Amino acid sequence: MTLRLYDTATRSVRDFVPREAGKVGVYLCGLTLQAPPHIGHLRSGVNYDVLRRWLTAAGFEVTFIRNVTDIDDKILVKAQEQGRPFWSIAYANELILARSYRALNVLPPTYEPRATGHIPEMHELIARLIETGHAYPATDGSGDVYFDVASWPAYGSLSGQSPDDMQSAGDAPERGKRDPRDFALWKGVKPDEPADAYWPSPWGRGRPGWHIECSAMCLRYLGAEFDIHGGGLDLTFPHHENEIAQSQAAGLPFARWWVHHGLLSIGGAKMGKSLGNALDLGYVDSLGVRPVELRYYYAAAHYRSRIDYSEDALREAAVAYRRIEGFVQRAAERVGGGQLGELPAAFVAAMDDDLNTSAALAVLQATLRDGNTALANGDDVTVRTTLAATRAMLDILGVDPLDPAWTCGGRVDDLRGVVDSLIALALEQRAQARGRRDWAAADAVRDQLKQAGVVVEDTPQGPRWTIGEQD
Repeated sequence: MTLRLYDTATRSVRDFVPREAGKVGVYLCGLTLQAPPHIGHLRSGVNYDVLRRWLTAAGFEVTFIRNVTDIDDKILVKAQEQGRPFWSIAYANELILARSYRALNVLPPTYEPRATGHIPEMHELIARLIETGHAYPATDGSGDVYFDVASWPAYGSLSGQSPDDMQSAGDAPERGKRDPRDFALWKGVKPDEPADAYWPSPWGRGRPGWHIECSAMCLRYLGAEFDIHGGGLDLTFPHHENEIAQSQAAGLPFARWWVHHGLLSIGGAKMGKSLGNALDLGYVDSLGVRPVELRYYYAAAHYRSRIDYSEDALREAAVAYRRIEGFVQRAAERVGGGQLGELPAAFVAAMDDDLNTSAALAVLQATLRDGNTALANGDDVTVRTTLAATRAMLDILGVDPLDPAWTCGGRVDDLRGVVDSLIALALEQRAQARGRRDWAAADAVRDQLKQAGVVVEDTPQGPRWTIGEQD
């Protein structure tokens, strides 16, 4: 079965055929760095990481570009409020974002460009648009340059909107615009903005508009035409609509597929710092939910669906993952971790069907049932094959419990050995207490371990321990 992906531009699920056989270019609109990421932002990273892993598993060489926006109106507002350089705010949040992605086992992109590193490329695109009559410098002395929406008849096609129904772009004063819907490509310096937030340009000192940044970076790293452009559903308009207009007006074919993911809301409202409802990884950790469990929570929903966050749903996902993890650990103790196995045909079909992770997880659960039955029956041959298949499926989703990424922050090092040794010592003390029939002492050791998050289970092969709650 050929991979099929939903394309927002055609509003249909289409067979995915890359521009160049065997290679795929993907551009993901990354975070604007005015604040640290919340778990709504992080869903995007996980969703497209699963897409990337699936493309790689299918044999494609994937070039994955994920930008960060480090110059923007919102960042400049924060700089003024906090009395800090705009770039220091952006960089501090960029570091937090990188740590968060590592914690969630999101693979690093092929390259992660910053908007401020591509000003010359933006100037070239803007100049091309002015030359072809699709953009114009403002005549009010502001130094602004605008895209002429009326010059592009296809404007609104991605979002399905009619230009006649659109309101002002709202990204600059209308006095310098020919049409309120025209959007800024370049913004001249303003007296109420940080003095260091500008670059020289043919139109005067200023800074780029938000939309031109991504068009320039797509061209720089993926070329005039590439395969997949991704981002949140909320970026469809105006950001992606404007990207298409300015890029194609400049003569670039641009993206062949537009893949948008659903948002993570809370109480029916979009999650955001300005709304006071943003939750970060620290909050998730305070609930006793690990990053791997949060990633499983994301993956359990189809990427295009909206997730309405609740603690109960997150905890349920964590419990579900711990059951999967428990099988993998028990099976690995029995037959060894081994190698990743062959993916079940039903799992492949589900993933090829617009990355239907919900259906893929149903296949995983059926495999787990077979594996648990085999464990109970002492059928090591079946245990080995189901473990290999289970790990292969979990690896695609980025949540294989035996992946070193989930072991001591991605390092198989002395810390795990120290923990193993300390728990082994406690279990030995418990065994000695049981041997002399001191049940109170034995139970006390077990209870102390449980308080520390270590659950002890007595099996025919001897005691085994896991991290987490006993189900």
